[in-house]
Amino acid sequence: MKKGYTLTELMAVVAISGILIAVGVPVLNTVNQNIIMAKTRLTLQQDARTSMSLITRVLKEATASSIVITRHNSSQMFYSKIKFSTIDGKNYEFYQDGKNLVMKDGNITRVLSSDLRYLAFTLTESSDLYIVSISMTLERYLFSGKRKALHMASEKVMVMND
Repeated sequence: MKKGYTLTELMAVVAISGILIAVGVPVLNTVNQNIIMAKTRLTLQQDARTSMSLITRVLKEATASSIVITRHNSSQMFYSKIKFSTIDGKNYEFYQDGKNLVMKDGNITRVLSSDLRYLAFTLTESSDLYIVSISMTLERYLFSGKRKALHMASEKVMVMND
């Protein structure tokens, strides 16, 4: 008896291997893209929560009369910058600079997020209540710009100091 494989057996193995590879590669690629998308969304959510928490915590200490809402420069959206003083005399600014969410604490400037797509502050004044509405959208492009992950956050802060 001769040892080895027949040509038919080899062709069957090659055909089955080809089918498995043809089906397996797209499935693995899709799974990989979904994992990357989930991780990116989680990162954006964490960035949004951290940034929003910091802005609201500091803004609650602001004096209502010191709040100024404007824009950082002419290339930015209107209402994308807020500037105020707190009750203990510290000066803060939060603004959009390109894709960066920037915090300025006195003379110290730091970037809170580098995935900012949109930032808006609006001030509602109704009798003695000052309410600042903060809206932000974080965005990151994935897979050669074909897909993107978005996270939108919105918060209202009541400023009680005057």
